[in-house]
Amino acid sequence: MTGPHLVYVADPMCSWCWGFSPVVSAIRARFGESLPIRPMMGGLRPQTTKPMDASAKRTIRTHWEHVHEATGQPFDWAFFDREGFVYDTDPAARAVVIVRRSGHGPALDMLRAVQTAFYAENRDVTDTAVLADLAAAHGVDRDGFLAAFESEEAKQETWRDYGISHQAGITGFPTLLAGEGGGAPYAPVTRGYQPTDAIIPALERWWTAVAG
Repeated sequence: MTGPHLVYVADPMCSWCWGFSPVVSAIRARFGESLPIRPMMGGLRPQTTKPMDASAKRTIRTHWEHVHEATGQPFDWAFFDREGFVYDTDPAARAVVIVRRSGHGPALDMLRAVQTAFYAENRDVTDTAVLADLAAAHGVDRDGFLAAFESEEAKQETWRDYGISHQAGITGFPTLLAGEGGGAPYAPVTRGYQPTDAIIPALERWWTAVAG
């Protein structure tokens, strides 16, 4: 990308990214298309195969409680009544990557839709059919989505995202970077959750500096 923009490294099944979702919405509302946000998938637990046991549930629930306390974001705690759930983040990430082909805005909308479905509605976003329904609700052709989802190209595209974020040393989400393109280095806006009233002023200062 060229010109001032943000890169948002996230995972649809990262609870702190769900907590950060209102901040992303605030950035979009404040800056609009003048400061586009490119979502990149960080790869939280891709291709996990082990079902969650009682210990894993306790750990995840603790994270969710902290996010809820810090951000007020809603959670459906019935998730922890599930048996045999495999917390594989790859399908949800791939769904966002596929929708990203239509633009960064639609991808951010899909990211929020997947987050809402998972955290607030206790829907299984490791299920391809659920992801296809969410994509269709956002104007994506359902059959086309399903065909793309199973393609090797989409799988590799998603794993390229993981690779780029890991090579950049990004291991925690959410991470928000600001840049101008043209080979210039990116500046970290935040590595980890920060509230709107911390992020927007920081971006305002950066925006003023780069806009001259």
